[in-house]
Amino acid sequence: MPAALASTAAAPAAARSRPPAAIQHEMLGAMPVPTFADVERAAQAIAPHVVHTPLLRSARLDALAGAPVWLKAESQQVTGSFKARGAFNALLSLSPEARARGVVAYSTGNHGQAIAWAARQLGVAATIVMPVDAPKNKVQRAAVQGARIVHYDRLRESREDIGMRLLQETGGTLVPPGDHPAVLAAQGTVALEALRDLPPAALQNLGTFAAPCGGGGLMAGCGLAVDALAPGARLIAAEPAGFDDTVRSLRSGRRETNAPGARTLCDALQAVTPAELPFAINGRFLNDAVAVSDEEVAAAIRFALEELRLVVEPGGAVALAALLAGRMDLQGRDAVLVLSGGNIDLPLLARLIAEEAA
Repeated sequence: MPAALASTAAAPAAARSRPPAAIQHEMLGAMPVPTFADVERAAQAIAPHVVHTPLLRSARLDALAGAPVWLKAESQQVTGSFKARGAFNALLSLSPEARARGVVAYSTGNHGQAIAWAARQLGVAATIVMPVDAPKNKVQRAAVQGARIVHYDRLRESREDIGMRLLQETGGTLVPPGDHPAVLAAQGTVALEALRDLPPAALQNLGTFAAPCGGGGLMAGCGLAVDALAPGARLIAAEPAGFDDTVRSLRSGRRETNAPGARTLCDALQAVTPAELPFAINGRFLNDAVAVSDEEVAAAIRFALEELRLVVEPGGAVALAALLAGRMDLQGRDAVLVLSGGNIDLPLLARLIAEEAA
């Protein structure tokens, strides 16, 4: 694996256009590509601060899938999603001087909540750039942690450009949801925990590791761990229809973008395009990517509530939705699926339950 990200230089001209994210890279400097050793170090660093979430089973799900399915319940993580891992590790990696200047993050919700929580734990000032249509519960939870919230219109404004202006104003450090080595390394602890918690026979028989995918940070971090601990397993990304940029990017070999007017229940997975550093890693490890409809996501949320007694948000349920909808063939081998978050707005959950009852 290369010591630093070099994929942009080798990419076709169409992929080398300067999106706002390129400015962010200049400010972050050359980004080292994390390794499995970085995942292991992140696990030790964040262990006292995050939840070691359980692996859950459902006899009904096993029967439907025709194979043993192990669900990694990151919906039970502190702040309600896996994002707490990467946020805390990123802030731990800052120097005392950088912490004193504060941090800036942009987020559709879960990353912002996680940064706000981690910043409060470490006494760091945080500014979170969030879309005006972000779920109210996610905005409120970030604000409760003491973060400053700056709203933007995702259809007319660039969160990256706003983030750059705020960095110039505050002198702080940008902690993006995907393009950050310390964030990716810590997201890989999701897979590290899951694979080490599997019984030896299940690990030996592991055929699939699947997780939700927005910008690709979770998949990239998990890819590092799966490659090291279960190299024979397929790594599958699940996305919502309309935001299937990773599905299309894997086919084309370059980062594709989503249509500006696309809509989905999965607010946590509304990335415009795969983040650059995660895509460089996912290009090595991802075997497949699949997309699911809002109706299939809603069915997965209801399944998790009824069968597992778990509240899972739409973006956190897409891998389960893909399995239930027949998008993944487990071929009789064990599978690990990540339920990446549980921060669903209660009115939305009530509506999804009512739709089933009707």
